[in-house]
Amino acid sequence: MAQTALTKREEKRTDITTPERTRGGGVIYTPRCDILESEDELVLYADLPGVQRQDVEVRFENGELTLYGHCASRQEGVDYVGCEYGVGDYYRTFTIGESIDSDKIAAELKHGVLTVHLPKREAVKPKRIAVKGE
Repeated sequence: MAQTALTKREEKRTDITTPERTRGGGVIYTPRCDILESEDELVLYADLPGVQRQDVEVRFENGELTLYGHCASRQEGVDYVGCEYGVGDYYRTFTIGESIDSDKIAAELKHGVLTVHLPKREAVKPKRIAVKGE
């Protein structure tokens, strides 16, 4: 009965994405992302659970920011009693405007969350104009 209730709740959710199978048989997941904007930069947070730093690739090319993370299997040859953790790679691409200084893009991975800093060019940052008068 518990499994039936769980299935019904999952069917009602609209934010679940289905993994995409590629030609090679691997599974590609679209990582969930949050993007915050400040006066100086955009900060992108991407969930990449199970991915190690050496298995992450962040590329900026032709105005596109591409995130890729390889998630290796946690254990081989194990008979699980229950298994909900999907193993596969993560991939997502964003179009980046000319307001971002691509030479200063930086990224870090901590606790399964990839943080990408996208600094704005000086020319597009807000400037305060001094008002002169009597």
